[in-house]
Amino acid sequence: MTAPNMEGYSRTFSSFSGADIVATFNGRLIGELQAISYSVVREVAPIYTMGSPDPRSFSRGKRGISGSLIFTQFDRDALMDEMKKQYQGAPVMQTFQQFVANSSQFENAIISGLKGTERGYGVKAWDDVMTQLGYANVSGAGEFDDSAITGFYTPEYADQLMPFNIAISMANEFGQRAGMEIYGLQILNEGSGFSVDDVVTAKAYTWVARKVKGVTPKENLRSEGGDSYNGTVGNYFKNLFA
Repeated sequence: MTAPNMEGYSRTFSSFSGADIVATFNGRLIGELQAISYSVVREVAPIYTMGSPDPRSFSRGKRGISGSLIFTQFDRDALMDEMKKQYQGAPVMQTFQQFVANSSQFENAIISGLKGTERGYGVKAWDDVMTQLGYANVSGAGEFDDSAITGFYTPEYADQLMPFNIAISMANEFGQRAGMEIYGLQILNEGSGFSVDDVVTAKAYTWVARKVKGVTPKENLRSEGGDSYNGTVGNYFKNLFA
């Protein structure tokens, strides 16, 4: 491949703004992403001994990786909506296991008391549903099938998403590229809000992760174009300020 032929003043540094960056979540690019941040912290403890108030050494302990995601809120929950979609070549969204009585199929009826064998709602109705499910598929009396009370479901909340990876891709107008990856990301908290004073609505998430791979340069895609760098002028200023 022919070496990139770029403007002389753009040869030294590669820089990227938010307008040059996109992020993919397990192979799904989400355009509503407004910001992503991360931090890496490490436990460092001073070691003291008798005879001096100053630390003799420092012991290095556990490391933690965490950060935040901010999405612009249009007419959908962008993260949840995109993670549910299936694309050719992209990993299929993983379901999560929970008790059947906690699924949306039963939950609303339980909360309202409609699934209770006695008048009432809440945990009493939950007990009734779980007990009935446990005995529903057994033939003999006195047998309880605990496998009948659990199932796998599509996440309703972001904290139910199974761990996923984020790839951050950078590409500016000069053809320069870079990227970084975050592995094993899990959502902890989510929040949003609405106000008469807010003209932009956003949704924020906090997360933890297993590993962060720092920014690395990628192959430059520019393979054509002239170089208007004027060496004579450059040498003139170099000699002038030498």
